[in-house]
Amino acid sequence: MKRSFRKYHRIFGIILSVPLILTVLTGMLVTFVREWSISIGVPARFLLGIHTGEIFHLEGIYPILNGLGILGLLATGLSMSGLFGKRTRQNPKN
Repeated sequence: MKRSFRKYHRIFGIILSVPLILTVLTGMLVTFVREWSISIGVPARFLLGIHTGEIFHLEGIYPILNGLGILGLLATGLSMSGLFGKRTRQNPKN
């Protein structure tokens, strides 16, 4: 079962890397532009359009897809970690 989770985890990771990187980078850049008044030559409105998915006309579903993708990566990653596996009891006799 771990092998199939590794396969799905790898596929999810590759597919979700682009939207998650866009979300993280544009969120950081908006903070730089608005809060710290650092000019990077790109308007904050445009960055927010990318950040929320508005520029791709996905503003209604983009955050949900990002959230579901992260939950999928967490589920497959935690299942592979062995935290929830069966533990074998050691016999107290030595």
